[in-house]
Amino acid sequence: MKSASSSLEAPVSVRVLLPNAFQKHTNGTREIQSNAGNLPELITDIETNFPALKTHLRDEQGQVRRFINFYVNEEDIRFLGNEKYAFKDGDEVLVIPSIAGGSCACCSYCDQEDCTCC
Repeated sequence: MKSASSSLEAPVSVRVLLPNAFQKHTNGTREIQSNAGNLPELITDIETNFPALKTHLRDEQGQVRRFINFYVNEEDIRFLGNEKYAFKDGDEVLVIPSIAGGSCACCSYCDQEDCTCC
């Protein structure tokens, strides 16, 4: 018979590096530790710690914005299984907003001109 403690999984500790572009919404915080087991949990954890980032990470339908990329140990999470990837203890996650060129004066987060979200 298994003991209760042997059936419990050890918590995962993930190092999350946030981009400079987010620092005005994180009071200058560049890095956090998270116990998230996967990408959806991590995004929720980031939003819990920094509520102002929610509009920068998710669109109006609650989906991760298409220009936000996540890398686990320098590998694009989309190639690791995306939301199905289970973080491992010690993983390093980079949150990278895509940067696009062009002459549009729109905000890259909300696609509005003269927005107040940034």
